[in-house]
Amino acid sequence: MKTLPQFRYCKEVARTGLFRVQEIELQFSNGEVRTYERLASGQTPAVIIIPMIDNNTVLLIREYGVGLESYELGLPKGKVDKGETLENAANRELKEEVGHGANTIKLIKNLSQSPGYMMHKTCLVLAQDLYPEQLEGDEPEPLDVVPMPLDELDAWVARGDLSESRTIAGLYMARAIMHNNIDFGVCK
Repeated sequence: MKTLPQFRYCKEVARTGLFRVQEIELQFSNGEVRTYERLASGQTPAVIIIPMIDNNTVLLIREYGVGLESYELGLPKGKVDKGETLENAANRELKEEVGHGANTIKLIKNLSQSPGYMMHKTCLVLAQDLYPEQLEGDEPEPLDVVPMPLDELDAWVARGDLSESRTIAGLYMARAIMHNNIDFGVCK
């Protein structure tokens, strides 16, 4: 196993209301020194939820993504509020974004995005045995809830409006769990 590089320094070089950018200088075990920039994560964990209305049907949401300037299909997601467990946050976000709660919630796996420059991880959560319950959310407009059969997953992924990597990974993992009884472990 390789030896982790040594931090020579880490300093904040920019901050917005949402992001902190850090500059980091690392020295690798072979003596090479490199400077990197990364988006530093906050102290707030996040969840992304796979809401199953039956053993083959996931509820997706359609919402505006300012980064892509288009409406995109994805799994419901959000941050964990202070004092909440991952399970409680997942159930709250599910009620806010999909209009359902879940009697069964299972933590599946931590997913990262662009680990070459982002620190953030999101816990993928499987939600089953759903029941109707709506909470007021923080979205600027109502979200469309779109049922998607897992046995049509490949065709849905080929669509232009389903491109978010954590959603796609989560859907393939959900299919493996539901159709092949594969266990991915739990979030840490």
